[in-house]
Amino acid sequence: MDMHSLTMPKEPAVLRQNILDTTAAILACGIDPKKCFLFRQSLVPEHAELAWILGCLTNVPRLLRLPQWKMKRASQNSEGTVGLLTYPVLQAADILLYKSTHVPVGEDQVLHLELAQDIAQHFNKKYGEFFPVPKAILSTTKKIKSLRDPAVKMSKSDPKKLATVNIADSPDEIVLKFRKAVTDFTSEVTYDPAARPGVSNLVSIHAAVTGLSIKEVLHQAAGLDTAHYKMVVAESVIQKFAPIRNEIKKLQEDKSHLIKVLEDGAEKAKELAAPIYQEIRRLVGFQ
Repeated sequence: MDMHSLTMPKEPAVLRQNILDTTAAILACGIDPKKCFLFRQSLVPEHAELAWILGCLTNVPRLLRLPQWKMKRASQNSEGTVGLLTYPVLQAADILLYKSTHVPVGEDQVLHLELAQDIAQHFNKKYGEFFPVPKAILSTTKKIKSLRDPAVKMSKSDPKKLATVNIADSPDEIVLKFRKAVTDFTSEVTYDPAARPGVSNLVSIHAAVTGLSIKEVLHQAAGLDTAHYKMVVAESVIQKFAPIRNEIKKLQEDKSHLIKVLEDGAEKAKELAAPIYQEIRRLVGFQ
């Protein structure tokens, strides 16, 4: 999602490297480009063109109410850019351009998907039934919280270096981040997101990386204080990420392969997007 990434300003060289690093991470996590379309958003211009059409059907006050706009605008210490305000409309275009029916999202993106649903319905009401109304697919781990502030989500754009665990982090970095994770003054390991958000976040992470249920994780943690439990969670994360991190390093050494994957994926995406977008152009009166 290189177009979305511009909402948080970056140097061009950094953006180019981030694109390749993200591609390597996606592939290392097991996404098979033979079974899906993995591509750079900006290589398929229909995304931006459809976003303009959908933006003309979207109410500004609705965008201003979205919590991500308020939170990210505050983090940028400014009034916010137009791109930051309207990126949920581009997200809607990402989804609707392919007539998607289901979208895997985290809990923090549910409101954005609801916006996409409303935009689809608005478009259909104005131009006739065309877009399916997409439904959300939520995993059992709906949201991972920041290790430094369990009141907010863990985010790759968080300026606090100890707040976010990255897939490519070294074991030492992971241990440090969990050791410094914010918990509370109760030593017992329990799961109560409202009363004990920090410890509950550790339990959620432990369950996510091991595939165990919350109940099973708590059973394993019985008798441990939170300080020791932090290291148990850190070790589980290290073991989960180790093969992925090794694969990322291998993939990063073959830049041409990563570029080819993205270009091949873009060609496939264009083949799917072009006829759908041409029909949209006809419906709105462009042709």
